[in-house]
Amino acid sequence: MSGAPSSGREPIRRLAPETVERIAAGEVVERPASAVKELVENAYDAGATSISVHLRGGGVERIEVADDGTGIPPGELVLAVERHATSKLAPLGPVESISSLGFRGEALAAIAAVSRLRLLSRPAGADVAEGIEVVAGKVVERFAEPRAPGTTVEVDQLFFNTPARRKFLKSPPREQVEVVRTLEQLYLARPEVALRLASEAGELASYPAAARLEEAAGRVLGPEFPRASFPVRASGAEGAVVGALGLPALAGPTSSGLYLSVNGRPVFARALAQAVRAGFGDALPRHRFPVGVVHLMIEPSRVDVNVHPTKREVRLAAARSVEEAVLAAVRNALVGATRLHEPVRASIGRTSRGPRGEAPPVGALAHEAPLARAAAVQRTLPQGPAGAGALGVAAAGGHPRLELLGPVGALYWVASSEDGLVLIDQHAASERLLYDTLRAGGALARQTLVEPVALTLTAGERATLVAHADEVRATGFEVEPFGPGAFRVLAVPSYRGRSAPAEAVVALLKELDEGGRATLPEGLEERRAASIACHAAIRAGDVVERAKIAEVLRALDRLPGRPRSCPHGRPIFVHLPRSRLDRWFLRSGA
Repeated sequence: MSGAPSSGREPIRRLAPETVERIAAGEVVERPASAVKELVENAYDAGATSISVHLRGGGVERIEVADDGTGIPPGELVLAVERHATSKLAPLGPVESISSLGFRGEALAAIAAVSRLRLLSRPAGADVAEGIEVVAGKVVERFAEPRAPGTTVEVDQLFFNTPARRKFLKSPPREQVEVVRTLEQLYLARPEVALRLASEAGELASYPAAARLEEAAGRVLGPEFPRASFPVRASGAEGAVVGALGLPALAGPTSSGLYLSVNGRPVFARALAQAVRAGFGDALPRHRFPVGVVHLMIEPSRVDVNVHPTKREVRLAAARSVEEAVLAAVRNALVGATRLHEPVRASIGRTSRGPRGEAPPVGALAHEAPLARAAAVQRTLPQGPAGAGALGVAAAGGHPRLELLGPVGALYWVASSEDGLVLIDQHAASERLLYDTLRAGGALARQTLVEPVALTLTAGERATLVAHADEVRATGFEVEPFGPGAFRVLAVPSYRGRSAPAEAVVALLKELDEGGRATLPEGLEERRAASIACHAAIRAGDVVERAKIAEVLRALDRLPGRPRSCPHGRPIFVHLPRSRLDRWFLRSGA
């Protein structure tokens, strides 16, 4: 087996040390947000009480993280940027019991390997701060300059020596959104530490140190959260659970509003999130998810933090017991909370309604899978003769097969059919009509408001507004800054005389931040049409004339395929046959 390698096969070779460093760095530093996460966690471990983050170009051009922690002695500065050098672990371990956040000891070295890094630090008692400059992992200069006790890390030109990785970064505004999201996770895991974020445009977010978890959560989840949430407190053999969760009316369309941490470390843990969700039981429909913060305090020796390069996931000993404890803690807390907050759906500000403006659904139908529900509805709807609409909605104006009887709760309409009753969701019907019309090339108008509407947006919402400015304008909303953290809505989307409420832009920002609705077909145009249709449609709570609903139903019946569900899978119609009504009224023998 000597000689040159066979055609098509390259020999096995050792990589150059610099290449190994860059590959290893990519496991820890994926984008500016991950670099910020590592640097802030290092500041936490240094005992910082206040941390400032400054970005340029969304963090792609420059990241600066400054803290008031204990600082790094001058003799350890070079070690701080070497791989596998750390103050948080003895040379021989153990690795089984780690209480710090920066256990891996690779963060600074990884960042330095793919950037131009400047590290300046002054320990308490030192007369001056000393620092080093590092380019692509190599120390090129030492210096000294004035600074208060603490550490500053400056990261310039991230991935300058790995152009392929840099090429796949998103635009600066999109990367900035990721940084905001990361800082929100870090803050809610350790709200006793103040965080501040700024960019070349000024301050982006300020998260002051908070003594109460509800107060901290309100900074991230919105000002309505503290008054519409309940505390979670429990302890047992596996550790302690402390949290603040929103009442069921605050539930969101995805699980992104739930923040989990283990021993002060923000984590992604599907099983724990499912345990929190299960604690709500029947109080939440299957397609709604809890909003809030849950902290777990567990003996460090029972937590493996080394299962993911970025420490995003952890492995727990006795994981099933921990999940059961979380479920029980949430369930018990919710039982007490609902007694204190009756009615649960009290007025709670802008998020008292769902993402499409409708009240959160309740009752048996809310617990069925949306697509399966829609399919069942399609099968049970009365079918008209060939050439007539399936609903015969010429009916709504007097057709004997379907007669509109009246509204229920400014959300549903009841109609009689030849074989029972048909319930109609006015929002879903209007939304589907708008969606199909827009997809077929229908034009959307923009309604300028006589009086602009003021809104206060969270830091995450503000960052999303900047990152998706074109998409927001394309939907018909016009929003402008109006003081610190405040904005004015000047115009809203309108279609056929119906205008979206100004507050609907908040839900739109949430959708854009999450990449569009998961139940829609892939594609920007589909997602955009769905968002526009949702926010310009007749809404839950709107008082609508019978003639208007009749017009919507007739137009729906003329659409190709006669759709029976909204763009997100929710049914427009539910048919209650006469036979079911007879059983309910004990007339099964009639």
